[in-house]
Amino acid sequence: MRFLLYNIRYGAGTGWKVHFPVPFSGYLKRTGDNFRQIADFIKSVNPDITGLIEIDSGSFRADRSNQARLIAEEIQHHHIFKNKYSGKSMVRKLPLFNKQGNAFLTNQDIRNLQFHYFNRGFKRLVIEAELKEFKTFIVHLSLQYRHRQEQLRDLNALVCASGKPVIVAGDFNVFRGEKELEHFLAATGLLNANAAGEPSYPSRAPRRQLDFILHSPEIQAHRFEAPRVPFSDHIPLIWDFEIRHRAGLARAA
Repeated sequence: MRFLLYNIRYGAGTGWKVHFPVPFSGYLKRTGDNFRQIADFIKSVNPDITGLIEIDSGSFRADRSNQARLIAEEIQHHHIFKNKYSGKSMVRKLPLFNKQGNAFLTNQDIRNLQFHYFNRGFKRLVIEAELKEFKTFIVHLSLQYRHRQEQLRDLNALVCASGKPVIVAGDFNVFRGEKELEHFLAATGLLNANAAGEPSYPSRAPRRQLDFILHSPEIQAHRFEAPRVPFSDHIPLIWDFEIRHRAGLARAA
């Protein structure tokens, strides 16, 4: 199977387009052209499962269209979108912010679906999707170190209660490096699919590993790639894998 993780920055693009005529003004511009390139790229990867971070569900910049749904229709996948801010947050009442979230796409049968919100942090969403043989958690952790550590403790509880092998993927925002994940990895036993520690941010000259695909030991990694495509400030992660007891049924890498 193939897993794709991509923080697409709401389709806003990167470089001078985002910061002209004033810094970050690109977040208020129409994203159609750049989003089309993102969608074409995702289609070319041909993933079985996709975790999308920073998705627009229908603001003016996305022409009132849910970006996750548009991609899912093109690749004929199921899609799930959820706002990344807690339901109790005043931010969810603000224009633009009330359309910002994360998404999960797959061509697999979804056995169960749950949405969790961390107790701390600005971005709190956890998408938990149960498939036949494993569960997937999609996250976007806080920009604040203290909040990230509290979120990782909450995430540890979810992983330990999963009852199945898991994949935990998302933008972890670990600005202090992978050492921030040491206790989480030790507690859960999860492995980093990016064994070589390839950086994923910023896309123009990657130097930090902020995006992660973590997995249970029962899930066998085959191939990992971080292609340097220029459509977002993050580069995507592509990972081919199989469940160990089903060796031989996975798609060839």
